[in-house]
Amino acid sequence: MPFGRAFLPEFPLDPSVTYLNHGTVGVTPRRVSAAQQSIRDEIERQPSRFLLRELTAAPTSVGMPRTDTPRLRVAAGVVASFLGARGEDLVFIDNATTGANAVLRSFPFAPGDDVLVTDLGYGGITNAARFAARERGATVRTATMPWPFRGEALADAIVEAVGPRTRVAIVDHITAESALVLPVAAIAARLRAKGVAVMVDGAHAPGSIPVDIEALGVDWYVGNLHKWMWVPRSSGILWARPEHQTSLQPLVASWGLDESFAIAFDLPGTRDPSAHLSAPAAIALFHHWGVEAIGRYNHDLAWQAAQHVSQRWGTAFETPEDLIGTMVTVTLPASLGSTREDAARLRDALLFEDGIEIPVHAYRDALRARISAQIYNDMDDIERLAAVIARRAG
Repeated sequence: MPFGRAFLPEFPLDPSVTYLNHGTVGVTPRRVSAAQQSIRDEIERQPSRFLLRELTAAPTSVGMPRTDTPRLRVAAGVVASFLGARGEDLVFIDNATTGANAVLRSFPFAPGDDVLVTDLGYGGITNAARFAARERGATVRTATMPWPFRGEALADAIVEAVGPRTRVAIVDHITAESALVLPVAAIAARLRAKGVAVMVDGAHAPGSIPVDIEALGVDWYVGNLHKWMWVPRSSGILWARPEHQTSLQPLVASWGLDESFAIAFDLPGTRDPSAHLSAPAAIALFHHWGVEAIGRYNHDLAWQAAQHVSQRWGTAFETPEDLIGTMVTVTLPASLGSTREDAARLRDALLFEDGIEIPVHAYRDALRARISAQIYNDMDDIERLAAVIARRAG
């Protein structure tokens, strides 16, 4: 079966809606949802055995010590291998924001220290930085990213914003609204040379672009699996260099307190682990359909979409292709407005009147739309968006 609209039955999306928003709220393929339900059914057959004996190595386990690898650790090993890491350095979390909070609230900020963010950072994680900083008498420093976007200039802006008391920098692997793939490894090398620890917000990266965490040279990496990696909600990962693991604590202290990094995060009380345990099924499906083929199709569709709609609308698109992954942000016609209120109204109108789900935001006195390209999309979806916006713009 070829990628595109013909692939839509593999996903449970409403076929009457043109879904161009996989990056914000991803959708799980039916096959992975079936794998998750099978796990849930297995849990319910013997819940105590599954959750207390087999799931983790936490001290709450009952019976004699087991020699089998805990189920969460097996799944973590599969995910880590897919993302260029070791299983023992990776734990499951609910989402990237949860991981960022754990890192920032565990970090020993002192009064006068600061944490560096960018003005393209995701608001939830920026708020986590603000909260952690103010609790310790630290501050948040913001790097203003230059426009139009160029990789080297973006890297320079981040590094040049470092101050004498900057302890941690938060760097997006793929920026949220602007959808830029940043040169993380190069940025991290320059920051660490200045004595600044680096946390990467990789919310959009796993399953979207090739990820090799250990090769990035960073201190912590947080990411979502329930976006581009097709894992059911909610599931994310937190990776930490070994030297940071002892001091890193989950937001919920439970039976793993003072145990290993993995044990501390693997059991923050009773929860449904089926989303995390479904990750190997999602990875298997990636391999079945072709990891490289999926990435190539989605990237090419996003890049082609940017050229098509910007030409159709008469707006400039200047972002170089090396900054584009599987999402692309394009400028909308000026007649549609320029404010946050204009963006909210247009986004609602596109969904409720035109049946198109797509993020719209205001940036630098213009409205921008972020197109997500997934294997169930094709150029017919892009042309539908192009035509609707052209009509609305007059």
